[in-house]
Amino acid sequence: MPIDPSAVVAATARIDRSASIGPGVRIGEFCVVESDVVIGAGCLLEPYVYVKRWTTLGERNEISAGTVLGTDPLDKNFSGARSYLRIGNANKIREHYTISRGTAPESVTEIGDGNYIMTSGHIAHNCRVGNNTVICSCALIAGYVEVENEAFISGGVVVHQYSKIGRLAMIGGNTRINSDVPPFFLYAGYNVQAKGLNLVGLKRAGYKASDLSLLKKAYQVLYRSGLKLEEALSKIETELASPETQHLVSFIRRSERGICRE
Repeated sequence: MPIDPSAVVAATARIDRSASIGPGVRIGEFCVVESDVVIGAGCLLEPYVYVKRWTTLGERNEISAGTVLGTDPLDKNFSGARSYLRIGNANKIREHYTISRGTAPESVTEIGDGNYIMTSGHIAHNCRVGNNTVICSCALIAGYVEVENEAFISGGVVVHQYSKIGRLAMIGGNTRINSDVPPFFLYAGYNVQAKGLNLVGLKRAGYKASDLSLLKKAYQVLYRSGLKLEEALSKIETELASPETQHLVSFIRRSERGICRE
Protein backbone atom coordinates (compact mmCIF):
# COMPACT_ATOMS: atom_id res chain seq x y z
CA MET A 1 0.00 0.00 0.00
CA PRO A 2 1.52 3.38 -0.94
CA ILE A 3 2.43 6.24 1.34
CA ASP A 4 -0.60 8.46 1.86
CA PRO A 5 -0.24 11.74 -0.05
CA SER A 6 -0.67 13.76 3.12
CA ALA A 7 2.24 12.05 4.91
CA VAL A 8 5.50 13.99 5.24
CA VAL A 9 8.61 11.84 4.83
CA ALA A 10 12.14 13.23 5.15
CA ALA A 11 14.37 12.82 2.12
CA THR A 12 16.89 10.75 4.09
CA ALA A 13 14.27 8.29 5.42
CA ARG A 14 14.04 4.83 3.89
CA ILE A 15 10.53 3.35 3.57
CA ASP A 16 9.97 -0.12 2.12
CA ARG A 17 7.49 -0.26 -0.75
CA SER A 18 5.24 -2.71 1.11
CA ALA A 19 4.91 -0.50 4.21
CA SER A 20 1.59 1.27 4.77
CA ILE A 21 1.96 4.90 5.86
CA GLY A 22 -1.31 6.54 6.87
CA PRO A 23 -2.66 10.09 6.53
CA GLY A 24 -0.82 12.88 8.28
CA VAL A 25 2.14 10.73 9.33
CA ARG A 26 5.43 12.57 9.80
CA ILE A 27 8.66 10.61 9.40
CA GLY A 28 11.91 12.34 10.31
CA GLU A 29 15.44 12.26 8.98
CA PHE A 30 17.25 8.91 8.68
CA CYS A 31 14.30 6.80 9.81
CA VAL A 32 14.02 3.24 8.48
CA VAL A 33 10.66 1.49 7.99
CA GLU A 34 10.90 -2.12 6.85
CA SER A 35 8.47 -4.26 4.85
CA ASP A 36 5.13 -5.41 6.29
CA VAL A 37 4.87 -2.41 8.61
CA VAL A 38 1.68 -0.40 9.17
CA ILE A 39 1.86 3.13 10.59
CA GLY A 40 -1.53 4.65 11.34
CA ALA A 41 -2.81 8.16 10.80
CA GLY A 42 -1.18 11.06 12.59
CA CYS A 43 1.88 9.22 13.90
CA LEU A 44 5.18 11.02 14.40
CA LEU A 45 8.55 9.31 13.98
CA GLU A 46 11.40 11.55 15.08
CA PRO A 47 14.83 11.17 13.41
CA TYR A 48 16.64 7.83 13.59
CA VAL A 49 13.60 5.74 14.49
CA TYR A 50 13.80 2.17 13.15
CA VAL A 51 10.53 0.25 12.67
CA LYS A 52 11.23 -3.37 11.86
CA ARG A 53 9.18 -5.91 9.94
CA TRP A 54 5.72 -7.09 11.15
CA THR A 55 5.16 -4.06 13.37
CA THR A 56 1.82 -2.24 13.46
CA LEU A 57 1.27 1.21 14.97
CA GLY A 58 -2.22 2.59 15.44
CA GLU A 59 -3.01 6.30 15.23
CA ARG A 60 -1.37 9.35 16.82
CA ASN A 61 1.65 7.61 18.30
CA GLU A 62 4.74 9.73 18.97
CA ILE A 63 8.04 7.85 18.71
CA SER A 64 11.18 9.71 19.78
CA ALA A 65 14.68 9.60 18.32
CA GLY A 66 16.77 6.46 18.49
CA THR A 67 13.89 4.09 19.27
CA VAL A 68 13.69 0.65 17.64
CA LEU A 69 10.31 -1.09 17.38
CA GLY A 70 9.79 -4.74 16.50
CA THR A 71 13.28 -5.98 17.33
CA ASP A 72 14.03 -9.69 17.19
CA PRO A 73 13.38 -11.23 20.62
CA LEU A 74 16.30 -11.47 23.04
CA ASP A 75 15.59 -15.17 23.34
CA LYS A 76 17.85 -18.08 22.32
CA ASN A 77 14.74 -20.03 21.32
CA PHE A 78 13.84 -17.52 18.61
CA SER A 79 13.84 -19.25 15.22
CA GLY A 80 13.49 -16.18 13.01
CA ALA A 81 9.90 -17.02 12.10
CA ARG A 82 7.24 -14.36 11.59
CA SER A 83 5.87 -12.82 14.78
CA TYR A 84 4.42 -9.42 15.61
CA LEU A 85 4.56 -6.20 17.58
CA ARG A 86 1.21 -4.41 17.77
CA ILE A 87 0.96 -0.94 19.28
CA GLY A 88 -2.36 0.83 19.81
CA ASN A 89 -3.21 4.53 19.67
CA ALA A 90 -1.89 7.73 21.23
CA ASN A 91 1.20 6.28 22.87
CA LYS A 92 4.34 8.30 23.58
CA ILE A 93 7.57 6.30 23.43
CA ARG A 94 10.58 8.42 24.23
CA GLU A 95 14.23 8.30 23.16
CA HIS A 96 16.38 5.17 22.86
CA TYR A 97 13.74 2.57 23.62
CA THR A 98 13.42 -0.99 22.27
CA ILE A 99 10.34 -3.22 22.08
CA SER A 100 10.60 -6.78 20.74
CA ARG A 101 8.11 -8.84 18.80
CA GLY A 102 7.03 -12.34 19.92
CA THR A 103 9.28 -15.37 20.13
CA ALA A 104 7.07 -18.23 18.90
CA PRO A 105 5.84 -18.15 15.30
CA GLU A 106 2.76 -15.91 14.91
CA SER A 107 2.92 -14.77 18.55
CA VAL A 108 2.50 -11.13 19.54
CA THR A 109 3.86 -8.42 21.81
CA GLU A 110 0.99 -6.01 22.54
CA ILE A 111 1.02 -2.39 23.71
CA GLY A 112 -2.38 -0.75 24.30
CA ASP A 113 -3.47 2.90 24.12
CA GLY A 114 -2.36 6.09 25.80
CA ASN A 115 0.81 4.78 27.41
CA TYR A 116 3.72 7.04 28.31
CA ILE A 117 6.95 5.08 27.97
CA MET A 118 10.07 7.01 28.93
CA THR A 119 13.70 6.75 27.84
CA SER A 120 16.35 4.04 27.59
CA GLY A 121 14.41 0.91 28.51
CA HIS A 122 13.16 -2.34 27.02
CA ILE A 123 9.90 -4.25 26.73
CA ALA A 124 10.64 -7.85 25.80
CA HIS A 125 8.92 -10.44 23.63
CA ASN A 126 5.31 -11.49 24.25
CA CYS A 127 4.59 -8.81 26.85
CA ARG A 128 1.10 -7.36 27.18
CA VAL A 129 0.89 -3.76 28.32
CA GLY A 130 -2.58 -2.29 28.85
CA ASN A 131 -3.77 1.30 28.54
CA ASN A 132 -2.67 4.55 30.17
CA THR A 133 0.33 3.10 31.96
CA VAL A 134 3.50 5.04 32.80
CA ILE A 135 6.80 3.21 32.38
CA CYS A 136 9.67 5.42 33.52
CA SER A 137 13.24 5.65 32.27
CA CYS A 138 15.57 2.63 32.44
CA ALA A 139 12.84 0.16 33.42
CA LEU A 140 13.44 -3.32 31.99
CA ILE A 141 10.47 -5.59 31.39
CA ALA A 142 11.27 -9.23 30.62
CA GLY A 143 9.35 -11.63 28.40
CA TYR A 144 5.72 -12.63 28.92
CA VAL A 145 5.08 -9.92 31.51
CA GLU A 146 1.54 -8.51 31.81
CA VAL A 147 0.98 -4.89 32.88
CA GLU A 148 -2.62 -3.89 33.53
CA ASN A 149 -4.20 -0.50 32.84
CA GLU A 150 -2.95 2.62 34.64
CA ALA A 151 -0.02 0.93 36.38
CA PHE A 152 2.97 3.16 37.19
CA ILE A 153 6.45 1.64 36.92
CA SER A 154 9.17 3.94 38.24
CA GLY A 155 12.71 4.36 36.95
CA GLY A 156 15.18 1.51 37.17
CA VAL A 157 12.56 -1.16 37.92
CA VAL A 158 13.40 -4.65 36.65
CA VAL A 159 10.55 -7.10 36.06
CA HIS A 160 11.16 -10.85 35.93
CA GLN A 161 9.62 -12.83 33.09
CA TYR A 162 6.02 -14.05 33.49
CA SER A 163 5.30 -11.55 36.28
CA LYS A 164 2.01 -9.64 36.39
CA ILE A 165 1.53 -6.03 37.51
CA GLY A 166 -2.01 -5.10 38.51
CA ARG A 167 -4.14 -2.14 37.58
CA LEU A 168 -3.20 1.15 39.26
CA ALA A 169 -0.27 -0.49 41.02
CA MET A 170 2.59 1.90 41.75
CA ILE A 171 6.13 0.46 41.73
CA GLY A 172 8.86 2.50 43.43
CA GLY A 173 12.22 3.12 41.79
CA ASN A 174 14.91 0.43 41.44
CA THR A 175 12.59 -2.32 42.67
CA ARG A 176 13.08 -5.90 41.52
CA ILE A 177 9.76 -7.56 40.69
CA ASN A 178 10.07 -11.33 40.97
CA SER A 179 6.45 -12.12 41.90
CA ASP A 180 3.01 -10.83 40.93
CA VAL A 181 1.93 -7.45 42.35
CA PRO A 182 -1.82 -7.06 42.94
CA PRO A 183 -3.73 -4.01 41.70
CA PHE A 184 -4.29 -0.71 43.55
CA PHE A 185 -1.35 -1.00 45.95
CA LEU A 186 2.03 0.69 46.40
CA TYR A 187 5.25 -1.33 46.18
CA ALA A 188 8.93 -0.73 46.94
CA GLY A 189 12.05 -2.47 48.27
CA TYR A 190 14.91 -4.27 46.54
CA ASN A 191 12.76 -7.41 46.35
CA VAL A 192 9.27 -6.05 45.79
CA GLN A 193 7.19 -5.59 48.94
CA ALA A 194 3.68 -4.21 49.43
CA LYS A 195 3.62 -0.87 51.26
CA GLY A 196 -0.07 0.09 51.38
CA LEU A 197 -2.57 1.73 49.06
CA ASN A 198 -1.55 3.69 45.96
CA LEU A 199 -3.45 6.68 47.31
CA VAL A 200 -2.08 9.26 44.89
CA GLY A 201 -2.79 7.15 41.82
CA LEU A 202 -6.25 6.19 43.02
CA LYS A 203 -7.24 9.78 43.76
CA ARG A 204 -5.94 10.93 40.38
CA ALA A 205 -8.03 8.19 38.78
CA GLY A 206 -11.15 9.65 40.40
CA TYR A 207 -11.75 7.19 43.22
CA LYS A 208 -13.83 8.48 46.15
CA ALA A 209 -13.19 8.14 49.89
CA SER A 210 -15.65 5.23 50.14
CA ASP A 211 -13.75 3.33 47.44
CA LEU A 212 -10.45 3.96 49.18
CA SER A 213 -11.85 2.79 52.49
CA LEU A 214 -12.88 -0.59 51.06
CA LEU A 215 -9.53 -1.07 49.35
CA LYS A 216 -7.67 -0.14 52.53
CA LYS A 217 -9.65 -2.74 54.48
CA ALA A 218 -8.98 -5.29 51.73
CA TYR A 219 -5.26 -4.57 52.00
CA GLN A 220 -5.37 -5.13 55.76
CA VAL A 221 -7.26 -8.41 55.36
CA LEU A 222 -4.85 -9.60 52.69
CA TYR A 223 -1.58 -8.65 54.35
CA ARG A 224 -2.17 -8.08 58.07
CA SER A 225 -5.02 -10.31 59.24
CA GLY A 226 -2.95 -13.45 59.61
CA LEU A 227 -5.47 -15.36 57.52
CA LYS A 228 -4.38 -17.91 54.95
CA LEU A 229 -4.58 -16.55 51.41
CA GLU A 230 -7.80 -18.27 50.37
CA GLU A 231 -9.46 -17.34 53.65
CA ALA A 232 -8.45 -13.71 53.15
CA LEU A 233 -9.79 -13.69 49.60
CA SER A 234 -13.11 -15.20 50.69
CA LYS A 235 -13.43 -12.60 53.43
CA ILE A 236 -12.77 -9.79 50.96
CA GLU A 237 -15.35 -11.23 48.55
CA THR A 238 -18.10 -11.56 51.13
CA GLU A 239 -17.49 -8.56 53.41
CA LEU A 240 -15.85 -5.94 51.16
CA ALA A 241 -17.53 -6.49 47.83
CA SER A 242 -17.00 -3.86 45.11
CA PRO A 243 -15.85 -3.93 41.49
CA GLU A 244 -12.32 -3.05 42.63
CA THR A 245 -12.07 -5.69 45.34
CA GLN A 246 -13.52 -8.28 42.96
CA HIS A 247 -10.81 -7.39 40.46
CA LEU A 248 -8.21 -7.67 43.24
CA VAL A 249 -9.43 -11.15 44.20
CA SER A 250 -9.61 -12.30 40.57
CA PHE A 251 -6.06 -11.07 39.89
CA ILE A 252 -4.67 -12.94 42.89
CA ARG A 253 -6.53 -16.15 42.07
CA ARG A 254 -5.08 -16.28 38.58
CA SER A 255 -1.54 -15.64 39.81
CA GLU A 256 0.86 -18.43 38.90
CA ARG A 257 4.03 -16.99 40.44
CA GLY A 258 2.37 -16.02 43.71
CA ILE A 259 1.91 -12.48 45.01
CA CYS A 260 4.53 -10.42 46.82
CA ARG A 261 4.49 -10.04 50.59
CA GLU A 262 4.33 -6.95 52.76
